[in-house]
Amino acid sequence: MTRAAVLGRPIAHSLSPVIHNAGYAALGLTDWSYTAIECDEAGLPSLVAGLGPEWAGLSLTMPLKEVALTVATSVAPLAATVGAANTLVRRDGGWHATNTDVDGMADLLTSSGVDGGARFTVLGAGGTARAALAAASRLAASSVTVVARRQFAIEELAAAAAELGLPLVPALWPDAHTALDADVVISTVPKGVADPLAVDASWRADTVFFDALYDPWPTPLADSAERAGCRILSGLDLLLAQALGQFRLFTGAEPPVEAMRTALARARS
Repeated sequence: MTRAAVLGRPIAHSLSPVIHNAGYAALGLTDWSYTAIECDEAGLPSLVAGLGPEWAGLSLTMPLKEVALTVATSVAPLAATVGAANTLVRRDGGWHATNTDVDGMADLLTSSGVDGGARFTVLGAGGTARAALAAASRLAASSVTVVARRQFAIEELAAAAAELGLPLVPALWPDAHTALDADVVISTVPKGVADPLAVDASWRADTVFFDALYDPWPTPLADSAERAGCRILSGLDLLLAQALGQFRLFTGAEPPVEAMRTALARARS
């Protein structure tokens, strides 16, 4: 049996097993299985070290995207630049860290009409925010405002932004309302953190709002943006988009996109 899993804390809500196992079934990969494993930052090194050769890959969610780099034996250049990985792939007996969130975000934003010169706002400064910076760079953003609750968290992103060639504008959480005036707003904060912003959020109807959460959905902030006429991308969109890249890396096969999309939709219905 070849194995893969998604790791994080909390993890019980994850729909990654639904997506990946649907892909295996559609391609007849009956000897593949994908599960969810509860794991925090302190437990990741020992967990990864204890995995046998039957393990092909790991998907990583909060709070593991940054610490993942420390357990990898090799790191993809983009993951090293942004300082975060959402994927560990078995390679040459070790683990290769990479980041499929970036491609997933960039593809979704492009399909939503975002093009060069857009002004971005990113809420949060963790691992998903780092991927959002890289996606903004790929789409030739004119600037990125990063809004965080702690100044040092923004400062930690400054080096990545500079290496990506992004003009980074720092903002602290009390100023988050004003930062919503952007072409693209990406929320990467944990559940509940951005909810108060929905009370009197002032949205532009031409803004694309991308909320990396999907449980619960819609979030209050996504609901307020949708009512204002904004184009909405959800964490479910990102979950599928980044999983397609992981599926390729783990199995070496092209993912059966519609089978995986349908399984995700059924799981949420």
